[in-house]
Amino acid sequence: MANTAQLKKEYAERIAPALKKQFNYTSVMQIPVLKKIVVNQGLGAATADKKIIEVGIEELTAITGQRAVATISKKDVANFKLRKKMPVGVRVTLRRERMYEFLEKLVKIALPRIRDFKGIAGKFDGRGNYTLGIEEQIIFPEINIDAVDRIQGMNITFVTSAPTDEEGYALLKEFGLPFRNAKN
Repeated sequence: MANTAQLKKEYAERIAPALKKQFNYTSVMQIPVLKKIVVNQGLGAATADKKIIEVGIEELTAITGQRAVATISKKDVANFKLRKKMPVGVRVTLRRERMYEFLEKLVKIALPRIRDFKGIAGKFDGRGNYTLGIEEQIIFPEINIDAVDRIQGMNITFVTSAPTDEEGYALLKEFGLPFRNAKN
């Protein structure tokens, strides 16, 4: 919990004033904040083996510190042998303290463990939100590499209150996300 307070304190003392100055905000309510982090894992192979969903839930719960839930399909797709309401992935939505804990773990521990890491791409969605794709779940310290049956990737979405990509980029850069030099 001390780390969480540290990141919140850093936002209040350093990040928010820097953003206010950079974008010339007139009110503190205009300063962008990180609303939530959504961690999503698509497990298409789960249509054949139900155990994959259970393993995915356990791994994502260990990584984030919050119980993961299965996502279900909305319609039948014959080509993929998929029926409506079959589990096809797992996800977790993190807010408040757990969000800050996960962000700090991601930036300080997990991302530096990626082989040949040169930074993350700076592509935003047009509304100040950013999605980061990770190819291996084993970069997180909670995952025991010896116990992993299959390498799974995941998407991590950072939802901000920033109205533009430029403001969202500035916010996440201040939080320590290691973007590559050029904003793509």
